[in-house]
Amino acid sequence: MADSPTVSLTAATPADATLLSNLLELYIHDLSTIFAQVELGEDGRFGYPKLALYWTEPTQRFAFLIRCGGRLAGFALVTRGSPAATDPNVLDVAEFFVLRRYRRAGVGRQAAFLLWRALPGDWTVRVAESNPAALEFWTSAVTAFSAGAARESRRQGSALAWRVFRFAAAIHT
Repeated sequence: MADSPTVSLTAATPADATLLSNLLELYIHDLSTIFAQVELGEDGRFGYPKLALYWTEPTQRFAFLIRCGGRLAGFALVTRGSPAATDPNVLDVAEFFVLRRYRRAGVGRQAAFLLWRALPGDWTVRVAESNPAALEFWTSAVTAFSAGAARESRRQGSALAWRVFRFAAAIHT
């Protein structure tokens, strides 16, 4: 059996803003089948207005690039504070994207584990109930990472129902 390629997670910098903006277009396009309110702008782009905040709020927002075998494979955006939690210090997976060619190959799971190890603390992961592939992925990843210790709940949103996972990521040495 061949070794699987190495997955890495690196902090994105302001120099990566255009790259992340381009990846966000692919991500939002994927989500447009689930979220009816997603609209293409007049410029032919979906846009992500909050991206600039990842460079101006470095203690509240964290951007990462995911690579597999050295090749770009996706990104993760994290915020401190979550719409699904009252604790302003809880870490929240705001956006997480793996390119289609790397899905179902363990890349997303490895990247999620690297993310949670990179930022120890209390975490929240929110998943739209209407996104079965993401729900399956996050249920499996969170359960495996937390060794079944995650708390799971459902939350009604303004337009969609959400599954919310809460767990702690300890410091790994």
